[in-house]
Amino acid sequence: MALHVPKAPGFASMLKEGARAYSGLEEAVYRNINACKEFASSVRSAYGPNGMNKMIINHIEKQFVTSDAGTIMRELDVEHPAAKLMIQASQMQEAEVGDGTNFVVVLCGALLEVAEELLRLGVTTSDITEGYEKALDRALEILPKLVCHEVKDYRNQELVKEAIKASIMSKQLGNEEFISDLITKACVSILPEKTTFNVDNIRVCKILGSGLHTSEVIHGMVFKRFVEGEIASAKDAKIALFSCPVDIIQTETKGTVLIKSADELKNFSKGEENLLESQIKAIADTGAKVVVAGGKFGDMALHYMNKYGLMAVRLNSKFDLRRLSKAVNGTVLPRLTPPSAEELGYCDNVFVNELGDTSVCIFRSEGSDSRIATIVIRGSTDNYMDDIERAIDDGVNTFKGLTRDGRFLPGAGAVEIELARQLAEYADTLPGLDQYAVRKFAVALEAFPKALAENSGINATEIVNKLYLAHKEGKLNEGFDIDAEQPATVDVTSTKIFDLFQTKYWGLKYAVGAACTILKVDQIIMAKRAGGPKPRAGAANSDDES
Repeated sequence: MALHVPKAPGFASMLKEGARAYSGLEEAVYRNINACKEFASSVRSAYGPNGMNKMIINHIEKQFVTSDAGTIMRELDVEHPAAKLMIQASQMQEAEVGDGTNFVVVLCGALLEVAEELLRLGVTTSDITEGYEKALDRALEILPKLVCHEVKDYRNQELVKEAIKASIMSKQLGNEEFISDLITKACVSILPEKTTFNVDNIRVCKILGSGLHTSEVIHGMVFKRFVEGEIASAKDAKIALFSCPVDIIQTETKGTVLIKSADELKNFSKGEENLLESQIKAIADTGAKVVVAGGKFGDMALHYMNKYGLMAVRLNSKFDLRRLSKAVNGTVLPRLTPPSAEELGYCDNVFVNELGDTSVCIFRSEGSDSRIATIVIRGSTDNYMDDIERAIDDGVNTFKGLTRDGRFLPGAGAVEIELARQLAEYADTLPGLDQYAVRKFAVALEAFPKALAENSGINATEIVNKLYLAHKEGKLNEGFDIDAEQPATVDVTSTKIFDLFQTKYWGLKYAVGAACTILKVDQIIMAKRAGGPKPRAGAANSDDES
């Protein structure tokens, strides 16, 4: 008879063999805080215009070189559950605003770091979370009073350009003028009169070669494809769009044809060919000059397309086909039937061009009613162009944000220092233990100017002291001067460094929400992993070993 070894008493005795349970401050809370601090410190060095790049090789061996926190977190496969909570808050920020992902992680990490000090002093987690929530409410009250710039005319290119420049600068310092000019032209050109601006209507096409400054905006769509037939251009073109292949139609039901002689085989093939010719002729008779299909073009179909002077373009992606239908205002047909006048799209110029050694097919709309704009990026490496695309994505999202709410806050750490100063004063008015948490919240906000200074190689403490001094004198728009060689401050309204109000508003909310959720965890229970190593017979519970 095998010797029965009883499980250790406590919570672990209820769980399966191999499960783990951590509880209390030492095992659960501090463990979570340390994981989040480590993660936040790794992305903190990528914060700001002088932030360092990270080289990430993901699970499918794809390489990324970027300082964009959203991409870093998307490609890292983070295991720790508390760090995952922080990443989820950052992803929510990405979905809500499209920018400020690093802001959420850095603030959440800083809040947890200062909370650890309070916990070691004996302040309870409930007092800390209550204080953080009070500080957040107070910060959101102060925030609208710090607005220093507002864009009311979204169609004024100069105003828009200076508003989105700061979000580009944080990713591509030195190229911000050129990139923000491209984004402004693209966004303003397709801004609808009545409906809201759609980020998906700004497309990016990356073509290797040349340099960034040969990038351009094209009103319409650009595809890295060559045409299927011989016709390579069409002006004032009506466009027929099909989601099916342009080929001899397969019957919907299976059937057997009994052919007894060579003549019958000839007639059968000829009948198929005549049917295909009549279909393509019917499409040409509608006035269409271009046929775009989501499937392949058969050899026989291409022969008739060339015969009737139709340009043939194949798109493999159904999403690209859908976007093109929006760009040319046409309807995608599921079967090879002649389109009606309402179903035909229209484009001023469809042509094939060669950029570097890449052939591209361009659908260009010359008029002002273009619905989609494409930014063609040129660059020396794929990694470089990917990073430019991420900067463009942030700029386009900032434009979308300002069409909803055109208010801007001072950047370069000015708004964080002013919030910290006012929250420290607010903490003095609170009677309970939560005043310590509010004061520490103010200390956590100093992480941003410190990160900007450290990443620029300048003494962070000196910068924070200078910023506090300027803000106490009433200079609310004083931020860190990134161009100065010595620690110095600058009025950000003169350098046009603005942060979108919505970015800070939601960033504060999500960061505090994640930090409070992590602090409220007092027990971690990890069930036995599926497919993990089986514990030895009679072994003690694994929680005792950990």
